[in-house]
Formats: sequence, C-alpha cells, structure tokens
Amino acid sequence: MENKYIPNLLKLYREKIIPTMKEKFGYKNDLAVPRLIKIVVSMGIKEATADPKLTEKAAEELALITGQKAKITRARKAISNFKLKKGMPIGCCVTLRRYRMYEFLERLIVVAIPRIKDFRGFPASGFDGGGNYNFGLSEQNIFPEIDADKITKTFGMNVAIVTNAKTDQEAKELLRLFGFPFKK
Repeated sequence: MENKYIPNLLKLYREKIIPTMKEKFGYKNDLAVPRLIKIVVSMGIKEATADPKLTEKAAEELALITGQKAKITRARKAISNFKLKKGMPIGCCVTLRRYRMYEFLERLIVVAIPRIKDFRGFPASGFDGGGNYNFGLSEQNIFPEIDADKITKTFGMNVAIVTNAKTDQEAKELLRLFGFPFKK
C-alpha cells in the first residue's frame, strides 16, 4: 500500500481537534464537528485603473503565495468618480479548498504571521456571525515565496476563512486549536 500525502494540519484536525471539540461542545458524531470549507484570498488594487499591468503582477504574486493560479476580477459596472469603466481589471482572488487550503493555512500560521512587525494577534471581531472569519494583511512580503528585491508595489490582501460552524464561538475554538493567534 502506498503512502499518500496528508497535510500536517489535516492530520492535527483528525487526531486532536475532532476529539477536543467533541468533548468541549458535546458533539455525538465526528461529522458534526465544524471543519474548514474554503479559504478565499483576494487583493483589491485601486491603482489598477491607471495601470492595468498591476493586476497581472499582483495575480502572479498571489499565485506564488497560494500555489494556485489567481483569477483576475473585473469591474461589474462603471463608476465615473473612480475613473472606472465596466470590465476593467480591479483585483484578483484565489479560492483554496482541500489540501491546498490546509497547506496555505499552515504556512500562514507557522511562517507568515510571525514575520508581521509588532504583531499582537488578530481581533475576535472579524467573525461574521455565521462561523466565518475575515482579516486583512497589509503587505505580501511577509510570505517567504515573495522576493523582497523584486517587489515594485506592496499590495494588501483580504483572507476569508469559511467554516461550517453554527456559531462564532465554535469557529473561534476551531481556529484556536489550529494555532491561529487571537488577541487576548
């Protein structure tokens, strides 16, 4: 029988997080325990109206960070105050699922977040009431895949962690058990 690769956080979820969550919240079944559904990483580039090449550069960097090709998002309608025409590229996004999602979360928690300057933890106010967590990162060079010498412009990014938890308390406990740093 061949050894199939399983990401570290998925092993942790199956071996430690499921029994801990069952004990704490009283779930009867392993399948009732909340789990990660997807992680969406997106970049909005406001300077893209002046220089459309910036979205391509941002999409390349996002693909390096996540390990999956980024989709370039376009404006749905024209807004004259922002000099925006319908169909102009304004950002990029990636939706990660299954193994890539766990690998990205592990790199984020273990490698990228400790590289943030003066980091004190993420606020618990990022939950949306449905068990999903959203937060922003101010620059992309906290990821080791990005070469700091080749960066022409720093882009911020939004990360949405989608779970199937019923409440924010369950989702926060799930992310805390994964090692996600919250403010005290």
